[in-house]
Amino acid sequence: MSLFVTFEGPEGAGKSTQIRRLASELEARGYSVVATREPGGTAIGEAIRQILLAPEHSAMLPETEALLNTAARAQHVAEVIQPALAAGKIVLCDRFVDSTLVYQGAGRGLPTSDLLALQRFATRGLWPDLTLLLDLPVEVGQARRRASGEPLSRFDADALGFHERVRTGFLALARDDPARWRIIDAAQSEEAVAREVLAVVLERLPPAPGRQ
Repeated sequence: MSLFVTFEGPEGAGKSTQIRRLASELEARGYSVVATREPGGTAIGEAIRQILLAPEHSAMLPETEALLNTAARAQHVAEVIQPALAAGKIVLCDRFVDSTLVYQGAGRGLPTSDLLALQRFATRGLWPDLTLLLDLPVEVGQARRRASGEPLSRFDADALGFHERVRTGFLALARDDPARWRIIDAAQSEEAVAREVLAVVLERLPPAPGRQ
């Protein structure tokens, strides 16, 4: 059985960490898993990622952001996500269409209707089966980012108000589609978040082949 799970959330929410932990747990249970990320996941997507995140590109327009993210997504869906799902695998993706709707929509102010049309075109109508929102206060996420030692991106330099709009945008999407979204308190310990993430995903899965 294939399952497309996306992880969303503000900066510093721990999405990549939780995806690694979940992939390991699922593989130990006998599931076939593909873990990937956006922007990225392909050679073309990773090249676009470097442009999008580079701090020196501070003059980038919101429209450029949206189009670059969506171009990377089109390649990602065709090259990685759809083939994996067709092969019956579980795909765990760090960000997907909802990040574009929130970052460039709620955050930057672009019309949601235009962004939605772009996403449907790029994904060929593919949408996640389950989206986990790792939610935490903006100040906590930003403090985690600074303490991580990882290079800061162009988005880390955005004003607090931008990040607050992003968080509010994610919460609004989750409230509007509770069947697809699950909100998880990412301010908990890494272990507590991992336990909750695993429990939510296992609810959607049958036993792995050979483990009925």
